[in-house]
Amino acid sequence: MLGVSSVPATISPSAPLLPDGTRDVLPDEWSQREYVRWSLSELFRAWGYQGVELPALEYASAAHPLDSRAFKLIDTGGQVLALRSEFTTALGRLVATRYPAGPFPLRLQYGGQLWLRAQTSELGRLREFTQVGAELIGVATVQSDIELLALARAALDRVGVKADLEVGFPGFVDAVLEDAGLSGAARDALHDAIDRKSGADIDLAATTYGLSSEVTGVLHRLTDLYGGNEVLDEAGRMAQGTRARAAVSHLRAVAQGGDLTLLFDLGVSRRYGYYTGMTFRAYVDGLNQPVLGGGRYQLANGLPGAGFAMGLERLVRALPPGLPPHPETVLALDLPALHAAQQAGLRAELAWTDNRLELKTYSALRGIRRWVQGRELTEVQA
Repeated sequence: MLGVSSVPATISPSAPLLPDGTRDVLPDEWSQREYVRWSLSELFRAWGYQGVELPALEYASAAHPLDSRAFKLIDTGGQVLALRSEFTTALGRLVATRYPAGPFPLRLQYGGQLWLRAQTSELGRLREFTQVGAELIGVATVQSDIELLALARAALDRVGVKADLEVGFPGFVDAVLEDAGLSGAARDALHDAIDRKSGADIDLAATTYGLSSEVTGVLHRLTDLYGGNEVLDEAGRMAQGTRARAAVSHLRAVAQGGDLTLLFDLGVSRRYGYYTGMTFRAYVDGLNQPVLGGGRYQLANGLPGAGFAMGLERLVRALPPGLPPHPETVLALDLPALHAAQQAGLRAELAWTDNRLELKTYSALRGIRRWVQGRELTEVQA
């Protein structure tokens, strides 16, 4: 109709159609995401990890690790709610209320969307994103850490993503700082500098807090603790106190007990107050953020837990060409043809008209090369 805009009257033509940090998922990517989701869910199930679903709405809490970055809203009763921003806290609530007596170990898998008001990411600074993951609750042993590393490797292999597994132990850095007599603001500043592997900031902190050249040298060596099993030898030489030696001993047992190729990054120090043991991440070429990350922690009720999450958006970017495999799509000219094509393993769309010219035009636009009528396949004639 003349004079009627195609943009709804309530929306300015110049206004963005989507909020910042959100995006549409189109059919090709949707297919890849579903392939990844299904493949990982089946793998986790085969390892004994049972699926759970968690509410997208939670009660807001200042104690939540991402409270300051969560989307919040007011319920009709006046309670402050938050959109789910990570899964571990919600899983801890579920375990405490639904499985207070176990049985432990409890193996759970999950998946779904997360929301953050501010999210820095190479993937367009997404504020709405999707994760899938697995958690092993109620045990804290070398064997359970090996299980999670082996499962993480199997998950990457299942979807064809080639990535290195990097293992850290934030408590090791903290123990070395403790052994060096550091505490308070100096210790916090050096945790940050070491995690960022910033030699300049280590030197600045050393000058600010009057550290000796010997201690400063030890801190610089921490940033270089990256590589294969030889890193554990160097870490063992640096370990002076009980905590540091226990961390190295645990990692040696993990390295020896699993038939896995691991890299160790013992300069990792982020969230050292949250993680209670091993951490691990997986990186692929071309992405500067991990496609997988996890570690060992303690739930609010004191239970030990460990697990990992995989970012669906990043995994899709890392998929090799040809995944998932796509069967040929044909155009069925009647219902018997549709069923015959599907039984033959083809994808089939049903013709909506008898107008052959219209069907040919559509087939060309969709890249459909063959039609089916009855059980006969025919090439689309130009």
